[in-house]
Amino acid sequence: MCPRTPQQVKEIREEKRSLIMDVALFLFAKNGYHATSISNIAKHAGISKGLMYNYFESKEDLLSSIIEKTVTEISQYFDINKDGYLTRDEFEFFIRQVARVLNEKHTFFRLFFQVLMQAEVREHFLNSFLGTGSLFKSAKELRDGYFISNIMKMLTDYFIRKKEKPGPGYDPYLDLNLFIITLKGFAITYIYMEEENDEYFNKTIDHIIEQFK
Repeated sequence: MCPRTPQQVKEIREEKRSLIMDVALFLFAKNGYHATSISNIAKHAGISKGLMYNYFESKEDLLSSIIEKTVTEISQYFDINKDGYLTRDEFEFFIRQVARVLNEKHTFFRLFFQVLMQAEVREHFLNSFLGTGSLFKSAKELRDGYFISNIMKMLTDYFIRKKEKPGPGYDPYLDLNLFIITLKGFAITYIYMEEENDEYFNKTIDHIIEQFK
């Protein structure tokens, strides 16, 4: 048998990391983050507890990796040319891509939101990825928090520019908050629907774009 190439070793490692994260997400959603141990995750992933630490330093590191991977997947569609300026077309593209990912990974996001709504997980997410609460634990978390803050800044600038001739009392920050609440509310409603309805899904996305673009 030929020895594996460095690329093959890297791919195998990434596949194993993805498997562990999938198993952990399922167990965090089913049993709760606090009640799920590294030993339990290793058992369901079919590896030893010791080997787990070759992939993740701790349960907290595993949770951070799950959140980071999800945030990265979504954020790659934001400001697609990465020039720091969000156009109307880029705004629509971002919403449609978020909708596509949500639709294609319906089960994953149902589990993800179940985990994110747990108090200790929500606090960790806010502290590490949005930069609120306690101090960052690492440079990586600082970078992630800064990146999301940058997204919020571009969205704010977009809503300020959006109204060429704003009427009396127009508040771009209120418009931005309504957009975030609308998109988040739709996502949560959709992933918990017992029966998927593609027509409802597509019409709602079109309506959100129409209202906020």
